[in-house]
Amino acid sequence: MADASLTIRRATAADWPALWPIIRAVIAGEDTYSMLPDTPEDEVRTYWMGPGCTTYVAEKAGTLVGTYVIRPNRTGLGDHVANGSYMVAPERAGEGIGFAMGQHSLAEAREAGYQAMQFNAVVATNHRAVALWQRLGFAIVGTVPRAFRHRVHGLVDLHVMHRFL
Repeated sequence: MADASLTIRRATAADWPALWPIIRAVIAGEDTYSMLPDTPEDEVRTYWMGPGCTTYVAEKAGTLVGTYVIRPNRTGLGDHVANGSYMVAPERAGEGIGFAMGQHSLAEAREAGYQAMQFNAVVATNHRAVALWQRLGFAIVGTVPRAFRHRVHGLVDLHVMHRFL
């Protein structure tokens, strides 16, 4: 059941000050994204909101609680496949925000003309994310062994996940 109090909308430049603490907290965990915790803010902003990115925010009661980005997975002859990146404020995990953003992103990617969506690096020990994407119809199409340096578990696998739109 959808959460009527959750709004998902296109991000604006004015959203960055509220997005940066969420993104900084997620990458500080060193368990889901390959960005180093000390990655400069301007570099992260370009990655998340720069050219080629279509960025969204999830908002509850006027507070940003999550964000996602859709971009082409590859340029040129591969630009018909979308890539998505998602972050939920760590203190809001388990509220269905990731699922809602996942559903929203699939519709937005389809509307933008993409034919499929692919995630290149889902950390295998991130069981909640793997289960979420499988629930939304993604399949693990490959696994890269020991490709991620997890803060707690050491070297762990990365999954490549895909689904047609």
